[in-house]
Formats: sequence, C-alpha cells, structure tokens
Amino acid sequence: MITNRNEKYTIGLSYNNQQQSFFLPVNPPEIQISDSAGGKTYEVSGLGEINVIQSRKLMDVSFDSFFPAPGSEYPFIVRKDELLDPVFYIQIIRDWMEKKKPIRFVFTGESFDLNIAVSIEKFDWKEAAGSGDIEYSIALKQYAFYRARPVIVDKGKANTKSDRPADKQKDTTYKLVAGDTLIKVAKKKLGDDSRWREIQKLNGITDAQLTRLPIGMTLKLPG
Repeated sequence: MITNRNEKYTIGLSYNNQQQSFFLPVNPPEIQISDSAGGKTYEVSGLGEINVIQSRKLMDVSFDSFFPAPGSEYPFIVRKDELLDPVFYIQIIRDWMEKKKPIRFVFTGESFDLNIAVSIEKFDWKEAAGSGDIEYSIALKQYAFYRARPVIVDKGKANTKSDRPADKQKDTTYKLVAGDTLIKVAKKKLGDDSRWREIQKLNGITDAQLTRLPIGMTLKLPG
C-alpha cells in the first residue's frame, strides 16, 4: 500500500502510446497494490507438505479519489493548467473501457516508479452532493501482452479485393447530434479518436465547453 502523506508523487493514465493521456488532478490518499507469487503446496509421501513456487501473478492496483469541479481552488490539485471538467475524465475512462484494450498506468514517486500496462476492471463514480466534484473508485489489473499464431494464406487463391483508393471525399464539417462528444466525432469522422484535441483547437472550444456542446453545432474537421 502506498500512502499519500506529502503529495510528492504523480499518477498518469494513457492510451495508445500516449495519444490520449492525463494526470490525476487529485492524488488518492493511498494506493492498494497486490503483488503475489501464487505458490502452491502439495502433500508428498515421505516428505510431508512442500511448497512449489509458481510464476508471479498479475499485479492489481486500486485507489479512490475525486475529480474537482470547474473553478475549484483546492491547494492539492496537481497540474492546475491541465485540469479538465470532471465529466470529461469520466467520458475518457468509459471510452477506454469500451475499446477493450489495455491502457498504461504510470506512478512516479520519491522512492520508486511504476510503469505497467493495465486493464480497467472496475470504475465506479458519483457526484459529491452540492460540490460538483465527482468521487470515484477504480480497479486496474496488470495486462500481459501476447501474440496469436500467424495465419497461413493460400497463395493459390485470387485476391479479389481491389487496391484502388476510395473515390469518396472526406467531409470538412460535421453537425453534432444527441450524445456526441469530440472523442466520438474524431473516431467517426477521422477514424482516430485521439485527434479530438485537433477538433477542439480548430473550433476554438474551451475545456469548460466540452461537456456543453449544443446539438446542431457545426464543427470544422481537420484535414
């Protein structure tokens, strides 16, 4: 367990080689880390009980904290210049969970650092009464990368797929509909949800406006 006594550490979450990333605006008071070897014991005739050391289990990381409301002046906020609306943090995390791909957990402290790929196993959140802050609890599990066997293609079969480039021109604008966010627009129209910041900058949208985009608003799209 890591206990936050002096705020001298930072925690960052990122996706797809940091194409999407953010630091936690408020460090949790403690971080629960579970790291075990998973040994097994057996009864052996003439020897009694023996312990067989197994491969180390995947690490579990969990913590509780909160996303501060816009305009908050808490002295312990980390990187105030990068602070986003709390609802937007929730949208990003939920979007990562829907992708069903690992993200990266980076802990930087005084005595040691931790940089591991993880999956989001659980994410619970609620609005703190009357404050506008969003309290949350998150559980992460270390992710082990693996490779599937290659598929052998029969070269005797004709390739019927055309290599001719598509003739359809890309849209230069997009009109928002209900449920849209810049992340969804970037994924739908640009094929890369990590480019939502380009859309934000191109249209002069502030961080405070991200969660209040009006339906029917026409957005310019980057090339």
